[in-house]
Amino acid sequence: MKKQNRVGSDSVFPEALQQRLNSYALMAGAAGVSLLALTSPSTAEIVYTKTHQVIGVNSSYGIDFNHDGTIDLTIQDKTSQGCFDGCNGLGSLLAVLPGTNEVVDDVYGAVAMKPGMRIGQGDPQKGGTQFMAFGSPQGSFPGGSWVNVNNRYLGLKFSINGETHYGWARLSVQAQVPMFFTATLTGYAYETIPNKAIVAGQTKEGNDGAPNAVLNVPAAQSGTLGMLALGKK
Repeated sequence: MKKQNRVGSDSVFPEALQQRLNSYALMAGAAGVSLLALTSPSTAEIVYTKTHQVIGVNSSYGIDFNHDGTIDLTIQDKTSQGCFDGCNGLGSLLAVLPGTNEVVDDVYGAVAMKPGMRIGQGDPQKGGTQFMAFGSPQGSFPGGSWVNVNNRYLGLKFSINGETHYGWARLSVQAQVPMFFTATLTGYAYETIPNKAIVAGQTKEGNDGAPNAVLNVPAAQSGTLGMLALGKK
């Protein structure tokens, strides 16, 4: 009587079968890795650029937030001639925005935002040229949100390939009464995910927590000097 071969711990698989099993294992492993790669969600990222740029009287500096060769915001410090109860010089610090780009704005002009304030959809924003600070020899003190501030934030909405992104620029501004300004830009950042809000001062995703300040827009007031500084009546 013939003894039958038993498949057990001592049995050996034929070489061809062993190779086939190894191939299946490799294929299954590769498929698993591919599926994980396909289903892994894209993560948001904040791109932060540290800098130190001093913007003095009658000078300007253009900021390219995403470094694509396009200027998204220009900080301009200039003096000009304005006529209001006589003709006198006017000094102004301006946020100049190309295209559809906008800054967070109120009746005083571009807002000097505090750290932790949210920048995103629903904030009051304006484009074109918005004043940050202004002054005249006739005035006893300059006006605007950016007079003698340290490490405040200019909130920006701008476009990348037709999609809306939000960012901030950090500046300190000193006023030489009554009409001269010096601005120092120390950094800027933007959120790479379209339409996603950013927090003023945030340099990494999730590192600043929830916003801890809100933007209070004051009631409309007269801004005659500021309008003159912008060439408006």
